Amino acid sequence: MSRSRVYQWCTWFGEGRTSLGDEPKSGRPKTSTNEENITRVDELIRCDRRMKMREIALKLEIPKSTVHEIVHDTLGYRKVSAGWVPKMLTEDHKLQRVEISQRLLQRCQQDNGDEDTTHIGVGPGGDFQANNNLFDNMITGDETWVHLNAPETKRDSMTWKHPSSPVTKKFKVQSSAAKVMATVKLTQQWLQRYVWEILPHPAHSPDLASSDFHLFGPLKRHLGGIAFEAEDDLISELKNWFDNLDVDFFRVGINSLLSRWQKSIDLHGDYVEK
Repeated sequence: MSRSRVYQWCTWFGEGRTSLGDEPKSGRPKTSTNEENITRVDELIRCDRRMKMREIALKLEIPKSTVHEIVHDTLGYRKVSAGWVPKMLTEDHKLQRVEISQRLLQRCQQDNGDEDTTHIGVGPGGDFQANNNLFDNMITGDETWVHLNAPETKRDSMTWKHPSSPVTKKFKVQSSAAKVMATVKLTQQWLQRYVWEILPHPAHSPDLASSDFHLFGPLKRHLGGIAFEAEDDLISELKNWFDNLDVDFFRVGINSLLSRWQKSIDLHGDYVEK
């Protein structure tokens, strides 16, 4: 220990000081995370959900680090992107979705011969399942475009990266103009041939069609990143993919209609995400 430090301590104690620790300093408090600033930050966010932390810090004249602490740790806000939906549903659309979902659920009850019980249970994967003739005899049909050269999605191209690994780059690729219409079944021909009943389906509701929410997504992920030279090659790959699907794959898609009908009712006709 230096002699000058000992002299300084002696001077301090001679002046009446009783501690060697630093004395409190005047000026700005140690933290600006107080109730007043928390309330002000919350009010600004509620007025403008897109306001950036830098803008909040400038407006309130507090450090950006404090704003970050208040927003995330104290108020629990998380910034998320808006979810895309197929169409802006009107109140009539929502009412139609609820009414048709209720009718289809009631139909499941009637096919069981019991008007008081739906006979709907939850399967191993959390999906609703029913024992009735409606699903045993249901055929769904739809169509979608598939391209000869469709780029791989950003999600499917994700790879594990070590902190010391270089940043990977992926060049943007456009889907080819050449494409083929893929149909699940020649539905109209089968309906006319066997005089089958057509179940109601609300307009603008791909979330209530098993082909849309269960089948076409995995199909296009499978084809992503594969370049076909001719339509016949693409058609051959489509046939192989469908032939190799397990029966349970289709059963899960059909059975999940039950939970989606119920969720549509619970959401008062809004879109069902999962």
